[in-house]
Amino acid sequence: MDERDGVFTIAVASRLTGMHPQTLRKYERAGLLTPIRLSGNQRLYSQADIKRLRRIQYLVEVRGVNVAGLELTLAMSDRLEALRSDATNSELLAAIDEASEMSREP
Repeated sequence: MDERDGVFTIAVASRLTGMHPQTLRKYERAGLLTPIRLSGNQRLYSQADIKRLRRIQYLVEVRGVNVAGLELTLAMSDRLEALRSDATNSELLAAIDEASEMSREP
């Protein structure tokens, strides 16, 4: 089974993360994660989604980051993770600049 396979309902994801289901929906609306949708519009969260939610929870509760800050932080993090580990400093800086530009777009 792949880490991206949706296996957890919103109720289970809520219990695993300690977040209210409405909070999970809010983060989905903000585009911070995209659970798999089944027919009937039921959400299924993957293990990767749960990890991302725990990361979001840390950023919000410990670091005090708001939703706009989450968008920027996660966009930068996603972009950096997409780069190979042997990326040059200029490639890393370009990825950070690109993520910053994405966060400024309406």
